[in-house]
Amino acid sequence: MAARGSYAKGIAKRDEILTTALRVIAERGYRKTSLRELAAAVGLSQTGLLHYFGTKEDLFIAVLRKRDDVDTQTYIVEAGETERIKGFFNVIRHNADVPGLVHLYTQFSAEASEAEHPAHGYFQERSAYFRQIMVAAIREDQDLGRLPASLDADGIALLMLAASDGLQSQWLLDSTVDMQAHLSLLWDSLTRV
Repeated sequence: MAARGSYAKGIAKRDEILTTALRVIAERGYRKTSLRELAAAVGLSQTGLLHYFGTKEDLFIAVLRKRDDVDTQTYIVEAGETERIKGFFNVIRHNADVPGLVHLYTQFSAEASEAEHPAHGYFQERSAYFRQIMVAAIREDQDLGRLPASLDADGIALLMLAASDGLQSQWLLDSTVDMQAHLSLLWDSLTRV
């Protein structure tokens, strides 16, 4: 019975670390956040922190996963099945409030293009998952008559996600870029028949 309690405490501590890391990285930035600072923020040594994740890269991949979970729940799931596109735009709008996380995502996604990078599998899974959500949202809108049935849902989903990633890079270079407005323009252009 003690093992279960210990296991539950470990899960709770891991979640505390990820929640804290999300906040600290969002505020301070990926490059300006040290493992020592994250460890101290949750009352651990660096070794203790890495005990929960293995490596620094694994910690940051877990942070990205946590970010996806929180954003998906907050903006897409709560938007409801008939408002998923709106939820996607709300995630993009929210990204402007968390530049450190956008930088972490952009940095890791570029590095993960190499098959040997620890985040390679995560980004492949993430891409497939969010394309699936976007395709389902487009088809739902087609079924409801809000979008023409002739639209290529798979193609539009890929273009929207690629544009989203590209606009994040542009925004990191120039914070006056309105990611959500540009994606809305693209959406309107792609879905207008």
